Amino acid sequence: MHIPDGFLNAPTAIACGILATAGVGMALHSAARSLPPKKVPLLGLSAAFVFAAQMLNFPVVGGTSGHLIGAVLCAVLLGPGAAVTIMTSVLILQCFLFADGGLTALGANLFNMALVAPIVGFGVYRGVVRMLGTDLRALLAGTAFGAWCSTVAAALACAGELATSGVVSWQAVVPAMGFVHVLIGCGEAVITALVVAFVVRARPELLPGREPCAGENGDWTLTGYGVVLALGLVLFVSPFASRWPDGLERIATDLGFAHQATPVPVFPSPLPDYSVPGVVSPAWATILAGVTGLLLAFMLAFLLGSGLSRSRWAMGAAFPAGTDRVPPAG
Repeated sequence: MHIPDGFLNAPTAIACGILATAGVGMALHSAARSLPPKKVPLLGLSAAFVFAAQMLNFPVVGGTSGHLIGAVLCAVLLGPGAAVTIMTSVLILQCFLFADGGLTALGANLFNMALVAPIVGFGVYRGVVRMLGTDLRALLAGTAFGAWCSTVAAALACAGELATSGVVSWQAVVPAMGFVHVLIGCGEAVITALVVAFVVRARPELLPGREPCAGENGDWTLTGYGVVLALGLVLFVSPFASRWPDGLERIATDLGFAHQATPVPVFPSPLPDYSVPGVVSPAWATILAGVTGLLLAFMLAFLLGSGLSRSRWAMGAAFPAGTDRVPPAG
């Protein structure tokens, strides 16, 4: 669902960029107020896992593939502010390092996958949990339905941007994008629910109404296992991911606007399309590029989370509980 350069006109790209900047800024402020230091490793883990999972396209139907977005997974485990932060880190890295999503469309991709997907999906998840309770089956049902809704909502937002840009009609792109992502969303729902079910066994306190069972270093232990799992996905699974076009690529071909993509990306990425200069084997190139991206995604999200956590501590020190006075200058 990564929109390339050339699909969006300037007004749509600029409007999406403004909305994305405002939304990400609000999310960073929210995360800075709510993110405890012990959760910082989980930001890095989530970014690494989402990056790895997005490399693993699975076949859907009719020569079309899909991949996990991961927004609801992050939102359920860490909250919507942290989820927006994680998704933003991954999408910026994909754009600049791998040309996965165009630079001119970065605002739209952030709006769709870093804002619409986690916010809509988390809202649906919370609604289901309020109706059904906080037992594990209800939590997993809310997670799965929220993940499915997040995929469809992001796809419809993407369709609206394409139609607004005039590359394709509303009547054609909305049902086409909606239909294929209804199917892709089923994969998103299953994968997200399975991962959450696994995590809740190791760290049940990450979900509401559940008691902790891990020790003091539980977050680092879970992070270590998670990074090893993500590396395993990149090393042993990514070379065998489906090569079929994803939902947006297939729709662009079927509806006749694929040629509008800019042949050469606006920003010259060092590892375009997950290739590595000098590496002839596509499988080894994918592995090397994937490991590089995974480690960078972990470090980027971890450093960003550390900065947000320090900002939270500083705000707490400047404004102790029960005070609303602005400290004197100097």
